[in-house]
Amino acid sequence: MKTTRLTILIAAAVISALTVIAQAQDPKIEKKQKEIRNMAQDTLQRLYEADPKAQSAVERRAGYAVFSNLGIKILVAGSGNGKGIAVDNKTKRETFMKMLEVQAGLGMGVKKFSVIFIFDNERALDGFVNSGWQLGGQATAAVKNGDKGASMEGAVAVADGVWMYQLTDKGLALEITAKGTKYYKDDDLN
Repeated sequence: MKTTRLTILIAAAVISALTVIAQAQDPKIEKKQKEIRNMAQDTLQRLYEADPKAQSAVERRAGYAVFSNLGIKILVAGSGNGKGIAVDNKTKRETFMKMLEVQAGLGMGVKKFSVIFIFDNERALDGFVNSGWQLGGQATAAVKNGDKGASMEGAVAVADGVWMYQLTDKGLALEITAKGTKYYKDDDLN
């Protein structure tokens, strides 16, 4: 009987230890998450400097997402990728995400830019975070959202309840381009 109790105690101790180990986060993951959080805060500060009204839009809506992107175009094909974070303003829940871009057309060069999405409602935020999202086409800074008349200066309505700002090294972009861009959860960081 003492052997059975000892075996049970050892098994319980091993299970407890494994649970603690499994819940402890990998320092590499924590470092990557911190880098993305810092990038997002720096990007938001740049946005607020370029458009001070954007701060209240970011803080008062359902949520926002911030991405840093690097795109490369060589002759007729191009691609880009980046990382970012989506934040639910109500719950403060963070979701780390990735983006991938594919484009066609003549050109050559490297472009580094940041994208900020603002979600008017929980449905738009939830759809972006949990279903992934694809954006295609190109938009010029139109500031009216359909017939509702809502607007955000410098932002483009890219979907129902979703606004997008694009920042380059020179500031707020007047023309926003997102050709064949997909946004999705980063399974390694969540």
